[in-house]
Amino acid sequence: MSAQGVFITGTDTGVGKTWIGSNLCAYLYQNDILVTPRKPVESGCEKSATGVLLPADAYAYFDACNQATMLNTICPYRYEAAIAPDQAAELVGKTLNLEMLVNACTREQADQFLLVEGAGGFYSPIARDALNADLARSLGLPILLVAADRLGAINHTLLTAEAIQKSGLKLVAVVLNQMEMKAHENMDNAESLEKYLDCPVLSVAYQAEKDMRWKQQLTILLLG
Repeated sequence: MSAQGVFITGTDTGVGKTWIGSNLCAYLYQNDILVTPRKPVESGCEKSATGVLLPADAYAYFDACNQATMLNTICPYRYEAAIAPDQAAELVGKTLNLEMLVNACTREQADQFLLVEGAGGFYSPIARDALNADLARSLGLPILLVAADRLGAINHTLLTAEAIQKSGLKLVAVVLNQMEMKAHENMDNAESLEKYLDCPVLSVAYQAEKDMRWKQQLTILLLG
């Protein structure tokens, strides 16, 4: 397999990027696809009794790859404050820049699939000198856009898709992640988005971690 990868971003924070990404990572790993998971920076980490910062998102990827990749390698930069990573770093007297994050996203082997999850939305700051968009562009990775499947998703998704296009990056697919049982049975965001987007739109049902179909579809889209 030639070296490939994907950058997972969202229309906002809290839309389920980690849930989608870690489930996809586990599926790739279970199907003998060499994968390099990276969550290079995470803020909002809880502190253990011994003072160690615990990155919940990175732990999801750690478990997804059956702990084959060290947690410190998946997520080398961790901060306690639940704010943008650049501000969280400054609070503790640290500097976080784009070069540091790019270096943290190096593949362990040249032929591995590089799966990188950003922090927040596509235009959210991720370092002192960079947005998520800048990191994705520096890595040269296509984009997987995750949106919460709820009222308002169409506007947020189209705006983010436009930003991705203007950045010169490829939007591989949009994943509509159902965060809870649908409040409106007649709402079909996927059907509406497909009218305006040139990429596939996948709907993931609430708590569908055992549903292999969306994982198979994403694998085909990402690996061909």
